[in-house]
Amino acid sequence: MKVYLPAIIGYVPDDIVKCLGAFLDAAYIARRQDIDTKALDDFEVALERFKTLREVFRIPGVRPTGFSLPRQHSLSHYRRQIEDFGAPGGLCSSITESRHITAVKKPWRRSNRFEALGQILRIIQRLDKLAAMHSDFVQRGMLSGGRASTGRMLHLLNISGRAADGEDDDGGPVEGPDVLGHVTLAQTRGRLSSTSLESSANSEKHAITLGISTHLATA
Repeated sequence: MKVYLPAIIGYVPDDIVKCLGAFLDAAYIARRQDIDTKALDDFEVALERFKTLREVFRIPGVRPTGFSLPRQHSLSHYRRQIEDFGAPGGLCSSITESRHITAVKKPWRRSNRFEALGQILRIIQRLDKLAAMHSDFVQRGMLSGGRASTGRMLHLLNISGRAADGEDDDGGPVEGPDVLGHVTLAQTRGRLSSTSLESSANSEKHAITLGISTHLATA
């Protein structure tokens, strides 16, 4: 953002440059890790200067009805909140938008759009329970890096790789990749032409005809 002001000088009115400069001064003070009383006083001065200079957007008709933007209004609460809870540490207000996506938009798409509020709440509850279960499994050692820990799972289920008599009990892990499903794809995609498709279809018809003839001959 520091390179923003030099980039717009000469392209917009000077009052707009001063207004954005006052806003950036307040923003950079609020982003500090350590904020003392003097910094809060400087923040208030920059904020009042921004509120005065932002009237330039009302004059050309950009905001003819005034300024009632929630994020700009929240700036007036910064000093009190910082005094009560400490420095924001770079907190971004866009976190509410990202949470809106996971808590509203995605559950809405999963619903059937009819009386969706109850469905959305149920989806959120289930997702929270799944997240809590995943965290609990990780703490217990049942999950490691997103994959099940075979040794820990076998210990919890009291399953041994071999039975007492030395015979396989079919309860242990199967040799091969430690995933639920394993598919080996071809190195290159197959190429089917219309001729090969017709020959395949003719072969199928021939096999069916041969099977029917054999059945009739033995009947």
